[in-house]
Amino acid sequence: MARFPSSLQASPVVNKAIAASPVHALPGYISGGLSWFAIPWLAATTMGLSALALEDNPVFPTYPNRMATADVTAGLVLPQAAVALLGTGGAAATLLLIFMAVTSAMSAELIAVSSIFTYDIYQTYIKPDASGRRLIYMSHTSCVVYAVIMASFSTGLYYAGISMGYLYLMMGVIISGAVLPASLTLLWDRQSWAAATFSPPLALLCSLIAWLVTASKEGGSLSVTNTGANNPMLAGNVVALLAPCIFIPILSFAPGLRKPKYDWLSMKLIRKGDDSDMAAAAHLDLELVPGQSTQSDHEEQMEQHQLQRAAKIARYMTLFLTLALLVLWPFPMYGSGYIFSKKFFTGWVSVGILWLFCSSLCVGVYPLWEGRHTSSRTIKAIFLDITGKRKPIMHGRATIAETADVEDKIDEKKGVDTPPEVPVGGKM
Repeated sequence: MARFPSSLQASPVVNKAIAASPVHALPGYISGGLSWFAIPWLAATTMGLSALALEDNPVFPTYPNRMATADVTAGLVLPQAAVALLGTGGAAATLLLIFMAVTSAMSAELIAVSSIFTYDIYQTYIKPDASGRRLIYMSHTSCVVYAVIMASFSTGLYYAGISMGYLYLMMGVIISGAVLPASLTLLWDRQSWAAATFSPPLALLCSLIAWLVTASKEGGSLSVTNTGANNPMLAGNVVALLAPCIFIPILSFAPGLRKPKYDWLSMKLIRKGDDSDMAAAAHLDLELVPGQSTQSDHEEQMEQHQLQRAAKIARYMTLFLTLALLVLWPFPMYGSGYIFSKKFFTGWVSVGILWLFCSSLCVGVYPLWEGRHTSSRTIKAIFLDITGKRKPIMHGRATIAETADVEDKIDEKKGVDTPPEVPVGGKM
C-alpha cells in the first residue's frame, strides 16, 4: 500500500516520461517495470532468507546474538547477509549498491524540486520576465538549499530513532492523497482545477487523523512504536488513497467549480525557458538548434495515431499485469495458506533467478545494442576531435575557417592552364 503511491508519483518516472520520445516511452516503461520487479522479489527474498539461515552461524556479524528488531527495520538485513556470504567483498558490493541507489534517488528529487521552484513558483509568481541565465541560477541555488535541508532533516530523523521501515510506511500516509488527482488530471476531462489542487491536502488531513486516532486508540498514546504499528499505518494509507474519491466529485461538480470538458490542447504547449540571452552570448541561432523545428501536420497525425495505439496497449497491459501480479498470483497462495514444499521452493527460486538474468540483459545489455549506431558515431566523432582530424561544423553549416580552407583549395587548383575569368562583354 505504501509503495504504490511512491511508484506512481516518483520524480524519476516523470522526468524520464517528459524527456523520452512519446511513442517509444511505452516499451521502455513496460520492460523497465518488469525488470524492476525481480529486484525486490528475488533479491529481498534471497537476502532475507540468507540472514535467517545464517544468524546461528559464526560467520554472521551479530553471532552469537540474533539481529535486533531495530536493525531489521533500519534495513541492515542486506549488509549483514552480504557480509556473512561474501565477507569484505559483500560489504563493498552492498556499499556500492546503496550508494548508487541513494545518489540516483537524490538526484531525481533535486531535479524535481528545482524544476518546480524555478518554473512553477519563481517564474510564474515572482519574476515572470526572468531570463534564461537567471532561471538557471535559481535552479542551481534551489538544488543546494534543498540538498542541505534534506541532509539535515534525514540526520534529525536518524537521531530521533525513526527507522527506514517507519518512513517507508509513513510515506503512503503523506503522499497517497495525490494518486487519484494526479491520475485523473491526465485521464479525465471533467476534473476541475479545485479538485486537482485541494484534494491532496484534504486527503492528507484525513489520513493523518485516521493514522493518529487509530494509534492512540490501539496503543493508548502517540509514541513512535504505536504510530509505527501495522494497523495505524494501514488506516492512514487506505484513507489517504481513497479520500479523494469523495473530494474530487464534490469539487468538480459543485456550483461555481464545474468546468466544461477539457480539450487537452494546452498539454501540447510545453513552456520552454527563455534562452535568448544565453544563445546570444554563445553566438548561437536557436532556429538552427536540433529539436527546435516544428512538426508537419502529417508527422503530427502519424504521432497521434501511434500514441493512440500505445495508449490501448498500455491499458491492456495495466489490466493484465495488475490481475496477474496482485490478484491471480498472491491471493490463492495467501487464501489457501500454502506452505512451500522443497520442489515448489526450488521452482520459485529458479524462476526468480531466470527473471533476474532477463532483467540484467534488458537493462544492461539491450540498451547498448539498441544504441550501437549512435555510440559508434559518437566515439568516432570524439576520436576525430581528439586527433584534430575533424573540421569544425556548427548546426550543419561550415564555419568561417572551413569556408576559407575550401576557397584556398579552389585557388590552388587554378594554375597556368586555367584561363582567367572574363567579365561580361569580353573585356579584361
